[in-house]
Amino acid sequence: MKSLLGAVIIAVLAGGVQAQTLFSPHLPLVIVEAAGTDLNEFKWKNRLVIVFADSEDDPAFIEQMELLNLRPEELSERDVVVIVDTDPAARSDIRLKMRPRGFMLTLVGKDGNVAIRKPFPWSVREITRSIDKMPMRQREIREAKETPEG
Repeated sequence: MKSLLGAVIIAVLAGGVQAQTLFSPHLPLVIVEAAGTDLNEFKWKNRLVIVFADSEDDPAFIEQMELLNLRPEELSERDVVVIVDTDPAARSDIRLKMRPRGFMLTLVGKDGNVAIRKPFPWSVREITRSIDKMPMRQREIREAKETPEG
């Protein structure tokens, strides 16, 4: 499954990006497979964009991954980790908890609560605007303004 997911992401990024650079720590966008992932490990540290599909060939999934990879630095700036689940048969804990039907994009706040569910792809601009309206993000912005740069 990991090789299939990697192939999909590589296909999405097909523009000279090589497979070994996809998971490089120098890239700002962190993409994790849902299988074996515990949402609690991200609580209070990261916001989650969870992308569900019934197959990695789903056009909505491919479009969503393309959109996310267009502006990864904006997601990274907001502590976003992307979790993907394209295998309903695997019945990951995340899929069982979220109960998607076909394609679904879910935004989870740092507090672990689901903020948004969308049955269609969303641009990074729409995602970041939703994040920026969250109370915790508002506090982060205020604190960043109050902290003098060193």
